[in-house]
Amino acid sequence: MLPDTAATPLDVLRRVFGYDAFRGDQAEIVEHVAGGGDALVLMPTGGGKSLCYQIPALVRPGVGVVISPLIALMQDQVDALRALGVRAGFLNSTQDLDERRLVEQEFLAGELDLLYLAPERLRVESTVRLLERGKIALFAIDEAHCVSQWGHDFRPDYLMLSHLHERWPDVPRIALTATATAATRAEIATRLDLESAKHFVASFDRPNIQYRIEPKNEPRRQLLDLIRTEHPGDAGIVYCLSRKSVEQTAEFLVAQGIPALPYHAGLDAPVRAANQARFLREDGVVMVATIAFGMGIDKPDVRFVAHLDLPKSVEGYYQETGRAGRDGLPSTAWLAYGLADVVQQRKMIDDSEGDRAHKHRLSQHLDAMLALCETVQCRRVQLLNYFGQPGEPCGNCDTCLAPPESWDGTVAAQKVLSTVFRLDRERRQKFGAGQIIDILLGKRTQKVEQFDHHSLSVFGVGADLSEAEWRGVIRQLMAQGMLSVEGNYQTFVLTEESRPVLRGERQVMMRREPKKAARSRSRGTKPQVDLPAEAAPVFERLREWRGATAREQGVPAYVIFHDATLREIATRKPADLAALGRISGIGENKLAKYGEGVLAALAD
Repeated sequence: MLPDTAATPLDVLRRVFGYDAFRGDQAEIVEHVAGGGDALVLMPTGGGKSLCYQIPALVRPGVGVVISPLIALMQDQVDALRALGVRAGFLNSTQDLDERRLVEQEFLAGELDLLYLAPERLRVESTVRLLERGKIALFAIDEAHCVSQWGHDFRPDYLMLSHLHERWPDVPRIALTATATAATRAEIATRLDLESAKHFVASFDRPNIQYRIEPKNEPRRQLLDLIRTEHPGDAGIVYCLSRKSVEQTAEFLVAQGIPALPYHAGLDAPVRAANQARFLREDGVVMVATIAFGMGIDKPDVRFVAHLDLPKSVEGYYQETGRAGRDGLPSTAWLAYGLADVVQQRKMIDDSEGDRAHKHRLSQHLDAMLALCETVQCRRVQLLNYFGQPGEPCGNCDTCLAPPESWDGTVAAQKVLSTVFRLDRERRQKFGAGQIIDILLGKRTQKVEQFDHHSLSVFGVGADLSEAEWRGVIRQLMAQGMLSVEGNYQTFVLTEESRPVLRGERQVMMRREPKKAARSRSRGTKPQVDLPAEAAPVFERLREWRGATAREQGVPAYVIFHDATLREIATRKPADLAALGRISGIGENKLAKYGEGVLAALAD
């Protein structure tokens, strides 16, 4: 579409995007940036961040320049905009010379509404000269947390983006991210020279996501149970810490009949690209990945995000789980977490490069993540509090649906700590969790006999708890900082925090898992669950039409229409184009392009 400075942002929202009203802070952000103001926007994934710069770019004269690290996704982003009738293009290292020249000519001729650039392109002087020759409506810095050097997605090229204001002082800038604490937000503002910009912080609450964390017990089998009982046929993302675990988990799921694909940095680039494209374009594919995958993934119908390993920070966890349910429909964030995770993460921090301050910061991130895992309170409240926002118990997370008990674990803690103390002080020995638990349970194993551990005064004093319960005790002692790991063999040592416990001066409260883990609202969260019975087959027919159309055009299905739009069509069954045009998410261009096809699918 041609930029229309006479059009209001609301006109553009309705005509181009097909929505009747802005959500939350969108209207205020759009008006501020469209009026020439700088902005720093924190808005959760699925909250509609893109509209906050796309609409100002369409109402202001010139081209909106979007800085994004997501080279692999730029084509899909541009395709989605073109489906709306927005003239969009991109410049990045994947293009050949002719492709770049064509986009540059379109930019200089004023034939683009939005131009996507990878941040490293701004290191190329020819790109800077190109931008200086054109008319720029605004600069949008997407995924702005990449500028944080202590963040989980740091990109060095983002540090140079502070110079945009020096070269183009009259062009408004908007920086956007889905994940940032107050400290990270301040760092973003400083590094991007946005301290005087207006800051907008939307609610971090994602009420459609059910957060669940449970102890590891054959985690791949637990994952399979989640998929089969609650998300059969749904798209999902499974995060693993290592490349080996990614490949083994993907193979396991495929062997069980689940269409799963691996994604990690060790795969050849064409394989990664092909797997990502299939995940985006096909329904019901499960992507098993390291954290190398996911930033900027716009697939709206991801129904679950599962973690088979403990994330390193609450920010990383929140951003990764936020890829579920971008369409607002019920979705699951599930995490399996065990003692080995805590030991591994502590060891990784000890072995990490960097000074003491850096390691302390990593430890703080991990402590916050452990606090989320071990809380007996509402998960959602804990998440919101981490980001500095208040919250009420949600009634939908696992701790709300099946509240865990809080019990006095002081004596159990003393037994574990005494065992570590006696091994270290009396025998000059250090061991891991397995040997400590065997001693407490009074098991005369070969290793216990070999080291004469049955003669210790603590041998057999822990028969009141099971092996699984003792692992939980040790995990929580690590989470509370009373045990630490040491050396390549990851053996346990006491900390200063353990002294008052051993002396009986400090009470240790612990979490006991409920007998049954919480399940989601129903045995399935597939969209048709919420549809009237007569609308379900119509919805499936529309999905088939959408899939065929997407394959024909070589774009992801969500570029055609989101599930939420198809659900509304299936429920309301519009009889003509005028009625179809009143469905949320159908703007003028999509109505003209796909309207007849939708009506034909309905007629079938």
